[in-house]
Amino acid sequence: MFAVRGEAMPDGAFAIHFRWEPEEMTFSEVLESLGHIPLPPYIHRDDTAQDRERYQTIYAARDGSVAAPTAGLHFTPSVIDGLHRRGCILDYVTLHVGAGTFKPVTEPDVARHIMHREKVGVTAETILNLAENRNRGLVVVGTTAARTLESLYWAGVKIIKDGTDVYPDVGQWDPYHERYDCNIPVDESLSAMLDYLHSRNRAEYRAETQLMILPGYRFRLADGLITNFHMPGSTLLMLVSAFAGDTWKEAYRFALARDFRFLSYGDACLFLK
Repeated sequence: MFAVRGEAMPDGAFAIHFRWEPEEMTFSEVLESLGHIPLPPYIHRDDTAQDRERYQTIYAARDGSVAAPTAGLHFTPSVIDGLHRRGCILDYVTLHVGAGTFKPVTEPDVARHIMHREKVGVTAETILNLAENRNRGLVVVGTTAARTLESLYWAGVKIIKDGTDVYPDVGQWDPYHERYDCNIPVDESLSAMLDYLHSRNRAEYRAETQLMILPGYRFRLADGLITNFHMPGSTLLMLVSAFAGDTWKEAYRFALARDFRFLSYGDACLFLK
């Protein structure tokens, strides 16, 4: 037996209360037994057995997201092998995509839009790789990875500015706050994060991010961005606009004129800084 009760929250979200029998089942076991592949709502069909494989990246390793990071769907084992043969260094980060990804910006003043918090994870080994290969050029796959890496930078800034007693979650407006409006180099931020993890004997930075990236934001880590085509009025398109400037309009006009596919099962493009 399974029962659900919903409760509306002030920010437009819902708190969902679950109850099931037998009670000894874990919540993850309940989801596995009753759940479906979480296709985005704009895909107007039921999920199929094929979606269980297709709507997932080949390098996915952890449960937790409500949607796939769809730019990564373009990477097959042969593509990954080809990148390795060309001397590319591949590394991985975690962001548990939340329902807020699909929340359109409806406020006339974007400053009133509320980003949902999402859990991120970056291993110390990955942070060290980022620090040691800063001159190679970093191409980020997806807005998910871009937000994770930028959140990592600001977490390091907060450690430098606030000390190590405060856990470095990243708020929606932290990069725009005068306290953190600074020019701390990326290397210093990453070094502060590594010192923070080492002092606590932790192998991974795990926190929550609410970071909202708007046009005018200056990216600290990414030199290139591979991303699918997004809808107007979305925080994802705002992030792309922040990275690419007005170039995104040219790319989208090109895609529309040639019937490119948008959104999750669609095509991708590459923007270079």
